[in-house]
Amino acid sequence: MKLLILNGVNLNRTGLREPGVYGTQTLEDINREIAAFAKKRGIDCEFFQSNLEGELCTKIHETDADGIVLNAGAFTHYSYALRDAIASVSTPVVEVHMS
Repeated sequence: MKLLILNGVNLNRTGLREPGVYGTQTLEDINREIAAFAKKRGIDCEFFQSNLEGELCTKIHETDADGIVLNAGAFTHYSYALRDAIASVSTPVVEVHMS
């Protein structure tokens, strides 16, 4: 099984911005923990982060993963493009949030 872990806008600043809300772990730290957890269960993970909405949509369109875990960041609130990209594929998507 393969999962695409897709992180959106401003998540590259995790661990640096608003540590009282988001903590001090960087996105790389979090990705390492996810990868270790998944590996023990025989799951491969591909990690991708972008601040550009179109790049996230393209990744959703082109992935060969069995599932997508999406933290869209602020795009969660207003991105019709991401919503449409998700609707256009048969890959299951789970949306998560850090705060």
